[in-house]
Amino acid sequence: MQGKRTKQFSVLFASTFAFTVCFAVWMMFAVIGIPIKKILNLNETEFGLLAATPVLTGSLIRLPLGMWTDKYGGRIVFFLLMLATIAPIYLISYATEFWQFLVAGLFVGMAGGSFSVGIAYCARWFPMEKQGLAMGVFGAGNSGAAVTKFVAPAILVAWGWQMVPQIYAVAMLVTALVFWMFTFSDPAHKVPATVTIKDQLAVLKDWRVWKYCQYYSIVFGGYVALSLWMVKYYVTEYGFDIKSAALLAACFSLPGGVLRAVGGWLADKWGAHTVTWWVFWVSLLCLFLLSYPQTDFTVHTVNGPQSFHVGLNPVVFTLLLFVVGVSWAFGKASVFKYISDEYPHNIGVVSGIVGLVGGLGGFVLPILFGVLVDLTGVRSSAFMVLFAVIWASLMWMYFTEVKPLYPAKKVLLKQKT
Repeated sequence: MQGKRTKQFSVLFASTFAFTVCFAVWMMFAVIGIPIKKILNLNETEFGLLAATPVLTGSLIRLPLGMWTDKYGGRIVFFLLMLATIAPIYLISYATEFWQFLVAGLFVGMAGGSFSVGIAYCARWFPMEKQGLAMGVFGAGNSGAAVTKFVAPAILVAWGWQMVPQIYAVAMLVTALVFWMFTFSDPAHKVPATVTIKDQLAVLKDWRVWKYCQYYSIVFGGYVALSLWMVKYYVTEYGFDIKSAALLAACFSLPGGVLRAVGGWLADKWGAHTVTWWVFWVSLLCLFLLSYPQTDFTVHTVNGPQSFHVGLNPVVFTLLLFVVGVSWAFGKASVFKYISDEYPHNIGVVSGIVGLVGGLGGFVLPILFGVLVDLTGVRSSAFMVLFAVIWASLMWMYFTEVKPLYPAKKVLLKQKT
């Protein structure tokens, strides 16, 4: 008979491993989409749609998966979800038309829904004061985006892009079996059978849920969007080959996933609000610099015309992107700390709602990136959009969490004097 502590950590690490593999599969088109784009002669908008299609399904399915997790338990839901993705992943290697890739991508996208299952499943195994760290460790599975950038290009160069989904399908089968062997169920973690769907969805009336959806649409949705977009960005903007571009893009994806556990610890220690507030300010500054396009201009001086160039070189660009990745890793964890603090009895449903909207951000943004590049010809327009979304999130946080604190502080000061 295994002790509770052993079960806690076995569940946490097995779930994190499974989520890492699911996220790697979810991000697969970030790499294999590049040769597919060339073969099918796709424009930027079509590439954005191809890369984002799995994200759509993975987002929409998060709410029902979160509800099923509350109702039936995370172990069985997670296991069946992984099994359901194996055949669609494998069939991608046989697709030849654009619509076939889109349809296959919709089914493969179910792997992305694993987040709302695992986050609730893991959180319930830990006391509230440690849930931020536990959810952060699980959320580090976002580093699957970086895993794809390391593994998929090597497979692609060695055997062609068709081998990537075939190997990933086998990996998913093995992962599902490993997960089942090292995880456990606890009936106490399920909501009572008397709780109806209407009861579970009552949280939709709470405006705070929608605020956290907005926060998550940028720290997670933006992370997914850039993870899908950055390999191609390095190729087209700076002229790197696909392997070098993938490694550089991993400088954003890897810390953006792995350091989520640190963000959970910080949120446990300093509170969800404080961590999220600073995340938004740091990423706002970085996105402002990343938004500036490569520019050449001429100034007519007394000594004649003087030409200047303004733009980020690959080193500075990658450093700024790294800082954004770290910030959003902390932000993804701190947003879910809000949820575990305020909705301890229906984490699955609320995380499903927030995850759904955040995932939709990851679906819409790559398409929007492609549309803007086709319309303006400016590749850095992607960062301009993200800057605007961060600014909107900061304003919402200020007027709902920062400004209302002022009257309370004044009352406390009067009481002390």
